[in-house]
Amino acid sequence: MTISLAAAAVDDRQISAVRAFNRHYTRIIGVLGEGLVSTEYSLTEARILFELANFGAAEVVSLRRTLDLDAGYLSRILTRFEDKGLVARKRSDTDGRRQVVELTEAGRTLFGELDGLSQRDIESLLEPHSPATRSRLLEAMATIERILDTPADPPAVTLREPRPGDHGWIIQRNAVLYHREFGWNGEYEQLVARIVADFLNSHDPQRERTWIAEYDGISVGSVMCVAENDTTARLRLLLVEPSARGLGVGSALVDECLRFAKAAGYTEMVLWTNDVLASARHIYQRAGFTLAESNPHHSFGADLVGQTWRRAL
Repeated sequence: MTISLAAAAVDDRQISAVRAFNRHYTRIIGVLGEGLVSTEYSLTEARILFELANFGAAEVVSLRRTLDLDAGYLSRILTRFEDKGLVARKRSDTDGRRQVVELTEAGRTLFGELDGLSQRDIESLLEPHSPATRSRLLEAMATIERILDTPADPPAVTLREPRPGDHGWIIQRNAVLYHREFGWNGEYEQLVARIVADFLNSHDPQRERTWIAEYDGISVGSVMCVAENDTTARLRLLLVEPSARGLGVGSALVDECLRFAKAAGYTEMVLWTNDVLASARHIYQRAGFTLAESNPHHSFGADLVGQTWRRAL
């Protein structure tokens, strides 16, 4: 099942975090220096040399569009390069109104020197780190690139059946997130593990099911529907990753759980939660659940108020 979701608003905390990351990594890779790898050439100038060295002669207009440069700024750089004998400009054979620029032999030699310096500079950056850490870095860089290179059709959230390892992920993420956000101890992880183990040991696929919410190939949420009795289904272990909150993932999971339960022949759905889980409670209310019972209890290392919610199907 694929769900189209509205994008959530960007908050000031997220903006500040990205700006802090930008300041940090530009310092680390030396972008703020006056010249690339301690040379007189700027990062922009080196990028122009890279384009011409790797893709051959180019119309100046196309080069400007490719690099998103101001026309006057690019013209001044090319004039400087021409004065140094690094590039040559001529009129296009197909359109005399357009200029074509290409590297000279001196320009190719310079690019080779800059490329070698950059290669050694990055090697020095990576060398102190273990192979495993380098792999993590490259994976993180690929993730950033994939996310920021916005596709024409942004990925949608999909609800799917669990794959091998997904039920273990449900236990792990519940334990981590509820400890991080509410300080719950290992008792909660034990509870989740028992619920998942019972489901895997004896569930009826026609009347009980687990869903994983996935966004751009990453698991971002889950929910379970299990039998309470012949007429009542129980919604269990609704989870939405912090990165996906505000996108409607929780509501989509609950709605799918309700749809399945009704199709399976149940006439009512029940769930148990705690009053501190305000976001989940709002999802349940929007889905038509009503509060049936509240009881204080001490569980998971905290004083809580347990709540039972019900909804007719």
